Amino acid sequence: MEDREILNLVGARIKVLRKEKGLSQEALGEKGGFHFTYIGQVERGEKNISLVNLAKIAEALEVNLSQLFAYVNEDVNHKKESEIVIQEISDMLRETHLKNVILSKNMIKELLKNI
Repeated sequence: MEDREILNLVGARIKVLRKEKGLSQEALGEKGGFHFTYIGQVERGEKNISLVNLAKIAEALEVNLSQLFAYVNEDVNHKKESEIVIQEISDMLRETHLKNVILSKNMIKELLKNI
């Protein structure tokens, strides 16, 4: 995997997580101590971000650092859209209480019965 590809994948993952949290680039920048233009450059894979800055972004997004690398070993462009959505749902469920996970499971089960 080439350097640029890794930067693009990590940047795309940060963008997905940021949008899931309902944050603008500016809001994420403020939470992490960065200028919004830097966040944009990272999301586009234009900056070779340090591990320290990745940790700050993960903290600002309220996720584990490892979640920023969820797609690095898999080429996002070749992954089915449904698999990406399933991974995103899985990431969200990991961050909540067991009670909410069980509730979500039951809701999904009921939704699928009606399809």
